Amino acid sequence: MKKEADFSKGKRGAVVPATGKTRITIYLDDEVLRRFKAESEKTGMGYQTLINDALAKVLGLKKEALTPELIRRIVREELEAHH
Repeated sequence: MKKEADFSKGKRGAVVPATGKTRITIYLDDEVLRRFKAESEKTGMGYQTLINDALAKVLGLKKEALTPELIRRIVREELEAHH
């Protein structure tokens, strides 16, 4: 084993770049972050993933999962629109 490592050609940053993702620094309200971290504990999903999913939904980039609750809401809205 070498006594010293040569980092002269080393690069800063992630070892494996994530395609389609960009690392940023962002300031969020404390309460917003607490809520996402609490949801993360309940669901087992990472809080950053939850934040990304929420933003994607708001921007129309991601569809909501088709849950029984969502189906009920859609049916109610359609019934109200036709009465």
